Amino acid sequence: MDDYARQATRLEAIGGHYDKWLLGAAVALASLGIVMVASSSIALTRSPFYYLDRHLLFIAIGAVLAAVAMRVELKKVEEHNRLLLVACAVLLLVVFVPGLGSTVNGARRWINLGVSKFQTVEAVKVLYIVWLSSYLVRFRDEVNATWPAMLKPVGVVGFLVCLLLLQPDFGSSTLLLGITICMLVLGGAQMKRIVLPALVLLAALVMLVIIEPYRMARVTSFMDPWVDQLGSGYQLSNALMAIGRGEWFGVGLGASIQKLNYLPEAHTDFIFSVIAEELGFAGVCSIVALYALLVGRALWLGMRCIEMRRHFAGYIAFGIALWIGLQTFVSIGVNLGILPTKGLTLPLISSGGSSVMMTCVAIGVLLRVSWEYNRAVRRQEVREEDSEPLFEAAEDEPAATPATAGAIAVAMQRSAARGTSRMQQRVEPTFGRIA
Repeated sequence: MDDYARQATRLEAIGGHYDKWLLGAAVALASLGIVMVASSSIALTRSPFYYLDRHLLFIAIGAVLAAVAMRVELKKVEEHNRLLLVACAVLLLVVFVPGLGSTVNGARRWINLGVSKFQTVEAVKVLYIVWLSSYLVRFRDEVNATWPAMLKPVGVVGFLVCLLLLQPDFGSSTLLLGITICMLVLGGAQMKRIVLPALVLLAALVMLVIIEPYRMARVTSFMDPWVDQLGSGYQLSNALMAIGRGEWFGVGLGASIQKLNYLPEAHTDFIFSVIAEELGFAGVCSIVALYALLVGRALWLGMRCIEMRRHFAGYIAFGIALWIGLQTFVSIGVNLGILPTKGLTLPLISSGGSSVMMTCVAIGVLLRVSWEYNRAVRRQEVREEDSEPLFEAAEDEPAATPATAGAIAVAMQRSAARGTSRMQQRVEPTFGRIA
């Protein structure tokens, strides 16, 4: 028994390590964001560093929040999954409270915190991904085999989307829908069951675009911005001119012309166009490579966690990877004119306090997943190293009585059956084994 006690003590003393690739990619993107926010916003106000100072403050707050998230055990987070869902609804409803909610450009998406405004949907993205991850863990087999279990997350995201559309926030609505569908597929839901709800939601979104003139104008302007270059196509036409001026290696850092009050939202939604103008095709490829590293590493981490039966951590990694990947794709697509304007920022790069802080929190949670995964791997290695000596020591112990042997056999059968159900066995997500 002393050997077993020593092994247990040794395992408890083993910690983990944070993923250096994830941390490096996130720090590189955030550092580049600081430089580009300073460059793109220098001509927007009388104080050339007004937006830079605010961005640095939000980066600092986000770093503190990320450090806190990196220290929180995922088990404790999973225990409060229902509170997370309630928090999502409360955050989206509180913007409608008179005196607390704030309206900007006709959209009621912010709450007034006195010193700054906070866009609540950014926090909802993190909380919703964690709740959906816990749901997929609790109903893994049922999601694969029954309609009600699969449709419940669809109903939840439908309710959240309705609240978002009242603000209105069409971009975040489509993002949440995309994350939900992809995570359900990764969680084991059958594709033939997903198709019908996805088509219904897609048809509803199309109808919302058609009935709202300003959304329809965005769609038509992105198809040919030069038809109304000084009207509905103003943003996109100036963005495309900025990208064209960049050519291969850019006009030089700080030398952009389009940011001089020609390109609207040059430091937020259209910062990618300023990057393309100043750093050129080479700079754009570097940024895309950093995002590919961040998202790809998160997907790799999720797969490793699933292989170790750490499903909650794995689904969180999948969800954050999908969020950052989809939002990056939409933001870049809008700047390149291949998608209609959605009002989504470039993660970790664009100016915007709420987005910056909550993306930092998501990176902190992702790093926590990597730490716990690394800890589990190291402990498993120690178990394998100690298993042979422990079995050799067990040979010297007195033989088990028939009653003890029978009890052990029953316990092993119960342990093997635990976590299963009579539902159809689910299929784990797989992208092929990544070395």
